[in-house]
Amino acid sequence: MPTVLSTLMHPQRTPPPPIDVDLARVMGVGTAVWTAALLVTGALWLTGAIPGRWPCMCAAGAVLGLIGVLWARKNGHLSADGTGAMIRPGRQDVSG
Repeated sequence: MPTVLSTLMHPQRTPPPPIDVDLARVMGVGTAVWTAALLVTGALWLTGAIPGRWPCMCAAGAVLGLIGVLWARKNGHLSADGTGAMIRPGRQDVSG
């Protein structure tokens, strides 16, 4: 019988299965949030309320998000079952 300390230090759990998601949609939402933040911080910067670094960070987030959306659309495709799940590269869609 293992001790309590041994059980706490070495748990015997199996990880849950990975969830297939539409990465382009997730990154698109994040990009939209960065773009909204860019508009808000840009207006605040024009009034002199915040430093110019903040809009620059938001612009970088929006540009990187756009690159991520384009990458996700190019390198993955959605499953045919209509759930919006993205098929991993090299894996066949067995639902259709």
